[in-house]
Amino acid sequence: MKRRLPAEWERHEATWLAWPHEKTDWPGKFAPIPWIYSQIVRHLARVEKVRILVADDAVERSVRRMLKQADVTMDGVEFFHHTTNRSWTRDYCPLFVRSKAGIEITHWRFNGWAKYDNSRDDARAPETIAKQLKLPRLETGFVLEGGSIDVNGAGKLLTTEECLLDEETQARNPGLGRRGYEKVFREWFGVNDVIWLHKGIVGDDTHGHVDDLARFTDATTVVTVIEKDKADPNYELLRENLALLKARKDLRVVTLPMPEPVIFAGQRLPASYANFYIANGLVLVPTFTDKNDSVALNTIQKLFPDREVVGIPCRDLVLGLGTLHCMTMQQPA
Repeated sequence: MKRRLPAEWERHEATWLAWPHEKTDWPGKFAPIPWIYSQIVRHLARVEKVRILVADDAVERSVRRMLKQADVTMDGVEFFHHTTNRSWTRDYCPLFVRSKAGIEITHWRFNGWAKYDNSRDDARAPETIAKQLKLPRLETGFVLEGGSIDVNGAGKLLTTEECLLDEETQARNPGLGRRGYEKVFREWFGVNDVIWLHKGIVGDDTHGHVDDLARFTDATTVVTVIEKDKADPNYELLRENLALLKARKDLRVVTLPMPEPVIFAGQRLPASYANFYIANGLVLVPTFTDKNDSVALNTIQKLFPDREVVGIPCRDLVLGLGTLHCMTMQQPA
């Protein structure tokens, strides 16, 4: 393989965040969001560097004050000045790959999930990061969000047909097709086996991101969410994806429950325990004040016996249509 996209559980140099500021993403409930971010930084800064995108010096000073109030170890925090549209770094920060040359930045086009017009600042983030880190930046020419894929670091990749192959709704690369994507993933990530699931969960405005649906937890294990309520619109689509995974003889499949529907102002939100983030010695798991929180935490702890598993309350955060994995991007060591 010329290049390889490392698995998330491989050693990190840092986690990238963008400080939240777009209040319309959390209508009427923005106030707690920076404090949730502060707690996430507090946990991450204990185990690896946390690199935060902020607009300018004034924002940096404000964030520093908040993080100190939250008892964050500031030696583990670095700030980078770059204006962003939103704080979902998973989808617009670079995907860092390993090659014979070392760590390289792959720069994928970002078009606001083929939905939002105000994404130009987010799309430029890989340029800023490459320049600040003095790493080579390779433009792929294709649209891709980090939340639409998950890899095991050893040749396998998870994604959904709904996100990448739909030519009418939020189309990313019209005309590329299944074989085209597989060729792109082979070239840029060293992937030789793409596992195509069908649809993502209800309420996901990215139109089928896999990080709310199914994740690798080691080279041969996939954890995927299931819904037991037959009346829930997630029931059938999650059952179909589970069947696809279980049909494979090369994977161990573990299931996570879904929380009860999280609804705000009549809108179904994409609450999912699959949106966890794996850091050095640590796994952060979204919780939703739900009876299944403990089931999810215990399941993930068994999958990562050598890491501390920490639940992060995300009932407010998910109003922005994402949680822990959506807001983070790992930079491999």
